Amino acid sequence: MQRVSIPHFFVSICLALWLALAAFGAQAAEPDARTVPDTMAQRMMACTLCHGAQGRATSSGYFPRIAGKPADYLYNQLLHFRDGRRQNEGMTRLLDNLSDAYLRDIAEHFAGLDLPYPSPQPPAVPADVLARGEALVRQGDAGRDIPACMACHGEALTGVNPAVPGLLGLPRDYLIGQMGAWRTGLRHASPPDCMGQIAKRLSADEVSAAASWLAAQALPASTRPAPASAQPMPLKCGSHAAGVSQ
Repeated sequence: MQRVSIPHFFVSICLALWLALAAFGAQAAEPDARTVPDTMAQRMMACTLCHGAQGRATSSGYFPRIAGKPADYLYNQLLHFRDGRRQNEGMTRLLDNLSDAYLRDIAEHFAGLDLPYPSPQPPAVPADVLARGEALVRQGDAGRDIPACMACHGEALTGVNPAVPGLLGLPRDYLIGQMGAWRTGLRHASPPDCMGQIAKRLSADEVSAAASWLAAQALPASTRPAPASAQPMPLKCGSHAAGVSQ
């Protein structure tokens, strides 16, 4: 399994910025002669150095798109980072002093952004690898009880409300890194933890193929998550209250 390490300078930058975000979360001080607009967009400037302008991701290869993802998903991840259930020192320090209510405000802000995205970079893998990745994303592998990615993340792969994230607009290295974390238990959800099950059934080559195909796809005109569905998810995903907080 290919492991992806977060560059040390990004961690240092995020650690340096956490005070700024926490300060914005507190009651605003009296404005001085150089008043800065007290808006969520201005407050979230601390997030955009890593996650890109307005949360649209960057070309760094690791930090994900957060704009337009379901609010419940983003809120759950912020809680997990703050409380140490997801392991990332920079994110934990950034969020350490923020309340649940303020984390909800952050999640709602980024979830409400509906932005255009640049075209993805051309894939750097052969066509047969992309074809294998597309087959896994669209069809899965029933013989190994591996559901299609679309079965949970929506036919458009832009996510499903209230808490299933989109898979498009994410860098290949980020996708590979997260699947590696699921495989090793560094990232997990409450039972049935279907992503952990699926990740362990995929080979390293299959993870790379699926990630390469996903990263090469352009986002559709509408990047919004699909409405909540009454259809049950495979592997009982989402059957636990926290199971969709992956």
